[in-house]
Amino acid sequence: MPRHRWLIALAAIATALMLVSGDAALARAGGGFSGGSRGMRTFSMPAPTRTAPSVSPLQRSATPRSYNSPYSTGYRPGFFGGGLFGSLAAGFLGAGLFGLLFGHGFFGGMLGFGSFFGLILQLVLIYFAVKFFFSWLQRRNTPASAYASGGTGYGFSPSGGGFGAGAAAPASTPITVGKADYEAFERLLGDIQAAYSAEDLNALRARVTPEMLSYFSEQLSRNASRGLVNRVSDVRLLQGDLSEAWREGDSEYATVAMRFALVDSMLDRASGRLVEGGRPEEVTEVWTFVRARGGAWVLSAIQQS
Repeated sequence: MPRHRWLIALAAIATALMLVSGDAALARAGGGFSGGSRGMRTFSMPAPTRTAPSVSPLQRSATPRSYNSPYSTGYRPGFFGGGLFGSLAAGFLGAGLFGLLFGHGFFGGMLGFGSFFGLILQLVLIYFAVKFFFSWLQRRNTPASAYASGGTGYGFSPSGGGFGAGAAAPASTPITVGKADYEAFERLLGDIQAAYSAEDLNALRARVTPEMLSYFSEQLSRNASRGLVNRVSDVRLLQGDLSEAWREGDSEYATVAMRFALVDSMLDRASGRLVEGGRPEEVTEVWTFVRARGGAWVLSAIQQS
């Protein structure tokens, strides 16, 4: 096989390995991703706290990006996510499957149907076309807000611990978060992880927004398609503090940083054999909760620290 074909083969193998390892990392509720909505502050960074001095931007959101957003999250549809790398990965695998289906071998679809550089050029063009389409679609459609309503909070610092406001946060009315709210956040942390572990969509539906429910359902479906089940146990809040809390119209939001312990296990669905994890670990994430004024808090976003 010519040298350039070996390079293409190695690149495709590396891509497949990264996809497998990335998919295996999707454990626990949230699975290490940053997604959801924070109302008008969806595209502004939460204020840093002692628990989470830095926060990853939201990678997926149903909220359209506004013209003055400090950063763009875009969409990450499908198995491969978004971005140019996702398009290239999908192209590699799609071409490989094409080759297998038609008897040319895994790399036949890439090597026999145009040149390698021609494939890249086509994928780049498709990427920009799809990106333009979704940007246009975002500007035309604004999804309606629809939210489901419905320990002790010793782990939270009532005074917060933020070091300043989030980047370019839109104007809104600050609200006070009290002891009962912190207790609700801690209770939701345990309840959501337990419902996710039990694959109980009804229990999740009562505790998260429809957008977050769609993300969790996607993760659970992915696990099931791989013959796996995620079991999360011994969830315990270790430390938490308030990043910011505000009101928008009839909705109230609170973004809190939480460091918590848990045992995260990925099991074979048929035999119950441990495939991954199973050891105690600590996780730091930033969760945003929303409620209708006077209603119950539900989870609307998760961001990684």
